[in-house]
Amino acid sequence: MSSLRIGSLCTGYGGLDMAVQAVLGGTLAWVSDVDPGASRILAHRHPGVANLGDLTAVDWAGIEPVDVLCGGYPCQPFSTAGKRKGTADERHIWPSIADALRVLRPRYAVFENVANHLRLGFADVLADLARLGFDAEWCCVRASEVGAPHPRNRLFLLATAADAADLGHQRARGARRRGHGPADHGHAPADAERLVPGHDGELPAGRDPVRLGVRHDPPRCDTAPAADPDPRGRGAGQPLVRPGQPDADWGRFAPAIRRWEAVLGRPAPGATDARRRLNPQFVEWLMGLPAGHVTDVPGLTRTQQLKALGNGVVPAQAEAALRVLLDRIEPDATPSLAA
Repeated sequence: MSSLRIGSLCTGYGGLDMAVQAVLGGTLAWVSDVDPGASRILAHRHPGVANLGDLTAVDWAGIEPVDVLCGGYPCQPFSTAGKRKGTADERHIWPSIADALRVLRPRYAVFENVANHLRLGFADVLADLARLGFDAEWCCVRASEVGAPHPRNRLFLLATAADAADLGHQRARGARRRGHGPADHGHAPADAERLVPGHDGELPAGRDPVRLGVRHDPPRCDTAPAADPDPRGRGAGQPLVRPGQPDADWGRFAPAIRRWEAVLGRPAPGATDARRRLNPQFVEWLMGLPAGHVTDVPGLTRTQQLKALGNGVVPAQAEAALRVLLDRIEPDATPSLAA
């Protein structure tokens, strides 16, 4: 079987891509990110993979089709930490992602966002997927549920193409096609009656958040990766370790730190640097990334490192969610989904 081709949108440091590859296998065909820091990380980690840049300006009819399309699109329109403008926010780029789905016609699409997206803008995503001929399953998984010492509740969505006769990934490599949707071939939307919300704006039932039984933290879905997971004590959003606090003295956080050390198989780096600032290597560790994945990239500033890390997803968290969702749609599926 041929290797799965993966297209990545809003790639960042590639945490969602890592999860997709861990579960499905495959290789990156191309990535897309406009942030200078993220772009530098991608160029260093994937030197032979093209970065499409601004996905809102891409002519998808000229892009190589892929088997899997994934992306963690901007959360600012939906995050409880922002103005919550939803689809009215200029950073809302889902319509451009829907356009990519319409033209590329991947077999699978995997997306990630903040949990509050369920309450703001998610109905539009489901309606678009149904219109384009994709069925959808979704769940919320916290990073703490795979052992991480922070909650970071995230929404994960797996969309599957129902109109198999029109799948773009089945075209020969190098082929080009006109951009058109399933309606042009007479395909009915994928179970639109079930997917599209009613006039009251409520989402369909039956997609309860997943609980993996590791730990249950307060549901603060937009907490930064190095934030205090308990809104009591020092206060929400305050550093996990006080500046200058000895790194070995984790206080009440010691069990969580030791658990993550056991999961990752390596000790926690120092939480602060010599200037008593948050250590990017510590945040990298909190996100469950390989040591140096972000912090060893040449030319990346400390600010760029922290920005990339703060915008990312814990790969193990995304992997757990994807396995749950894949099991829902294909309980007997083999690990490899290559055509």
